[in-house]
Amino acid sequence: MTRIRRTTLPTLAGLLFAGGASAADLPPRAAPPPPPIPPAFTWTGFYIGANAGYGFRGGASTFSDATYGSVTEAKSGNGFVGGGQVGYNYQFTPGSGLVLGAEADFQGTTFGRRGDGTLGTTPYYGVSPSLDWFGTVRGRVGYAFDRWLVYGTGGVAYGGGSASSYAAAYPYTLPDTTRLGYAVGGGVEYALTDKVSVKVEGLYVDLGKRSPGATVYDATVPAYYGTGRSESGFGLVRGGLNWRF
Repeated sequence: MTRIRRTTLPTLAGLLFAGGASAADLPPRAAPPPPPIPPAFTWTGFYIGANAGYGFRGGASTFSDATYGSVTEAKSGNGFVGGGQVGYNYQFTPGSGLVLGAEADFQGTTFGRRGDGTLGTTPYYGVSPSLDWFGTVRGRVGYAFDRWLVYGTGGVAYGGGSASSYAAAYPYTLPDTTRLGYAVGGGVEYALTDKVSVKVEGLYVDLGKRSPGATVYDATVPAYYGTGRSESGFGLVRGGLNWRF
């Protein structure tokens, strides 16, 4: 029994020493690599989208006709504005930084007016075309905070509409059905995904002040006919959805 113990103990000690030496010879366990860092978001790229909102114009205006006296035009209408846009953004530094871009849009409206009103107590019918549609071509300058973009915008605006139903009763030259002006504004846009973003935008569009032409009186109606002097400026607030290529 004593001999077995004397033989076993040295043997066990040798085995333990050999196992420890073998473990020491193993290479150290490497730490797992860190997960890859996703690339910073960028607004650079082309996009196309749709928008809808509300347009509003100024109140009633009054002007003096050289022959018949003071004309009071009816209060401007407010209403729906909707359409589509296409554009391009370039961001100088991904993540956060300066963003430059350009955008063109085309809109339909429901608040066009022709300048109807009264001259004294007699109806005054505007023969100028209504504003049924307009479009803009604008530059955009903004700053991105990752997926948020705050920007200002401005450029050229154009618009037009249909002829007045009273135009045939007016013997003089009628105003053009299309007009040219400018648009300025700003907005905030947020990227829901790498491809889809939503925005809220406000614009002021001015298509030029319409100068009054000669006024005609028709005793058979009775009524006055004229081109009016309504300002073609209006504001709008709209929301939009963009899809980036």
